[in-house]
Formats: sequence, C-alpha cells, structure tokens
Amino acid sequence: MIETAEEFVALRSSQIKDEYDRAAMEEAPVSVWREVISEYPDYRKWVAHNKTVPLEILEELCVFSSDVRRFIASKRKLSLKLFELLSNDLDANVRVEIAANNKAPRTVLESLLMDADEDVVSAEKNNLERRGCTR
Repeated sequence: MIETAEEFVALRSSQIKDEYDRAAMEEAPVSVWREVISEYPDYRKWVAHNKTVPLEILEELCVFSSDVRRFIASKRKLSLKLFELLSNDLDANVRVEIAANNKAPRTVLESLLMDADEDVVSAEKNNLERRGCTR
C-alpha cells in the first residue's frame, strides 16, 4: 500500500518498472490521494490512472483539466453519474473517451449520437458495433 503522497510521486517518477507499476496498481488511503491532488497538481492524471483509486476521488478530479478528465473517462469502473457527467464535458476529447469506453451504458452512448463533434459520434458508433448493438 502507498502510505504517503511523497511515496506516490516518487513511485510514479521512478525509472524502475516495478516502482512505476506500483503507482498504477497499489491502493492508497483517500487522504493520500487528496494530498497528491492538492500538493502535486502535475500528478492528478496519474491518480486517475491508478487502478484502485476510489470513485469519490475520481469525482473530485473531474473539476480539473481536460487531460485529467480524459484519464477518468477511459476508466472502466465509472459510476453512472460519472459516465453521464463526462459525456456532457465541454472538451470533445473527453466525450470521445466516454464514447469509446467499453463499459459506457448504452443510454449514455445513445445520448452521444447527436454530438456536434464527428469524432465523438464515430467513437460511439464503433463502440456500439463492437458490442453488436443495433439501433
């Protein structure tokens, strides 16, 4: 388990694969994630990248840059609330990630069908096709 924000930053910054992987795979207390978010802004997207980060932290991260939100949108474990929130993001690249997410609920995907950005619509159609869904 990652015990401190400093440990997370050191692991993520490491050139040693095992350490780098720990930053992506190991749990940390919510307090550690919050400290990374507040004290190390350049590592927010790497918090989102972690496989064990709780949904409450992902929700908190949604107020930051589109780069961070894109990482969140690509995660498979999102709640319906997060899928819906990010499917309405102002940044089309975030919406593309939601449209391409294999776990996005069909209702969320269908809401993207009329998106103004053709890349979002294309990703949505490809996702539904991969699933074998018809309209």
